[in-house]
Amino acid sequence: GSAGGALMAVASMSLVQLGLALSVHLFGQLGPLGVAGLRLAWAGVLLLVLVRPRPSAFTGRDLLACGVLGVVTAGLMVLFMLAIARIPLGTASALEFLGPLTVSLFGPGGGRRRWALPAAIGVVLLTHPWHGGADPAGIAFALAAAACWGAYILLTQHVGDRVTGLTGLAVSMPVAGSVAMLAAGPSLGRLTWPLLGIMLGLAVLGTVLPFSPEFLAL
Repeated sequence: GSAGGALMAVASMSLVQLGLALSVHLFGQLGPLGVAGLRLAWAGVLLLVLVRPRPSAFTGRDLLACGVLGVVTAGLMVLFMLAIARIPLGTASALEFLGPLTVSLFGPGGGRRRWALPAAIGVVLLTHPWHGGADPAGIAFALAAAACWGAYILLTQHVGDRVTGLTGLAVSMPVAGSVAMLAAGPSLGRLTWPLLGIMLGLAVLGTVLPFSPEFLAL
């Protein structure tokens, strides 16, 4: 029911934040783009192997929707990694949550606009704009990630309504990994086997485990 979906969503968000906090420590070796690319690439491989989506389960429109979802997922991860490379994780997360908040307030099944002002006050209190010195590029990346997250939620609901279980995610995530790896490019020049193993663990903890229940909840 709705309670189960809410619990899955909360668990998903908690794992995402934990994965991001651990990812920050690898920026010095792989850069934010390298971390984003490897996380999504590993997640795409794992989901393909575990779910094994069948082409017959999709129409052409379904595949297109999954592809667009994959591109948006890559944008969400890459932009947020670029944001937390410039501004504190808490500040970036507060700004990024404006995406799902906007969907909640104004998207399908909305009608909860009375929460807009308290939510806006909460974001201001978390980001402390009166202190000044915030990196404009970092804020811009976080807001762009927020837009991608809002689009991700709407697209995930659309794909989930048309494709059974995690099949849609098993198609969209490899697309996301491919796009993010293209963006990473030279960042992967310093990749080592130990780093590759660490990124596999982060892909499980911070991408496959949180994105799967979130996909099912939506």
